[in-house]
Amino acid sequence: MSTSRGSTADDILLRDRVGDVVTLTLNRPDQFNALSEALLDALSTALADLAGDENLRCLVIAGAGRAFCAGHDLRQMRGNPDEAYYRDLFARCGAAMLAIARFPVPVIAKVHGVATAAGCQLVAACDLAVAAESARFAVSGINVGLFCSTPAVPLSRAVGSKVALDMLFTGRFVSATEALAHGLVSRVAPDADLDAAIDALTGEIAAKSPVAVRTGKAMFARQAALPLDEAYAYAGEVMARNMMAEDAGEGIDAFIGKRKPEWKGR
Repeated sequence: MSTSRGSTADDILLRDRVGDVVTLTLNRPDQFNALSEALLDALSTALADLAGDENLRCLVIAGAGRAFCAGHDLRQMRGNPDEAYYRDLFARCGAAMLAIARFPVPVIAKVHGVATAAGCQLVAACDLAVAAESARFAVSGINVGLFCSTPAVPLSRAVGSKVALDMLFTGRFVSATEALAHGLVSRVAPDADLDAAIDALTGEIAAKSPVAVRTGKAMFARQAALPLDEAYAYAGEVMARNMMAEDAGEGIDAFIGKRKPEWKGR
């Protein structure tokens, strides 16, 4: 298994690779990993760079220090009181979130400490999220007179309108247990076992056919935006094409033959 480490943008975003899993770590611990312009740009650049890696099986997004991510850098925002600046900043953030949605393999948030405002948006934008038991989540812009409009986009899709609006109108913190119950995260682990829980999930996914996983991520996102009848028609076409993949034949033959499949990735 190969292991590599790197960094981008003066170490504000760390990149670690273990085998076929890459971890991007937001690295502004003294600012609770607030999403500055530079950090957003570094994240978007890394996502674009990794999207073409055909050997990648999972991407993990984590935070250094005491928190996952405390949202936008409010000091930087107040230092640029210009509507055009804010439009550009939120467009950059939206582009990063869209890049996660369109990333070819599952993107997993590894959450500890707090994930607030745009940090909660980042969790909701990821395909999966594993949270430490002590993690807390909030869209707290309302507390400073700012409705978290852009975080509301993935949050409402993850937890539904009633729960999302409860969080958005009150700014209240949600525990990891409540986040799991509402669908904001997919797994919760004891704090000391967070690393092991991430390794277990990425290992489970990496053991599956890469063709099926990549096909599935793209298919799932598209069908969710379609009317029910069109979704079924589209899903049937995708499944038929998937059945023609070499991996599908190998997987079915292995199941029938009671042996472990040997994925070819095609």
